[in-house]
Amino acid sequence: MSQKEDKIKEIIRELSASFFSRESNRLSMITVTSVEIHSRGGKAVILITVLPEDKEAEALEFAHRRLTDFKAFVQENSRIARIPFFEVRIDVGEKNRQRLDELAKKL
Repeated sequence: MSQKEDKIKEIIRELSASFFSRESNRLSMITVTSVEIHSRGGKAVILITVLPEDKEAEALEFAHRRLTDFKAFVQENSRIARIPFFEVRIDVGEKNRQRLDELAKKL
């Protein structure tokens, strides 16, 4: 991965964390864990975790509804020349890591 992609990933991660924190209804906590860049910068997948877990579906639906506004937010608050297509997913890898940590504590 290039240094440019790393910088874009970090900018998108910071902006998405700020945007979802500001725009959410505060009934759940949305944490941006990572951003994956695909198609040479044409697509960015924002990975999130949600607490409490039973609010994941609602939070994911909220994030999908607000992607157009988020794209405008990125255009206004960054100097990224080519704004990628955004997608939001639950970070399953992070959830699995947390479960493993819980199991390890029980041993």
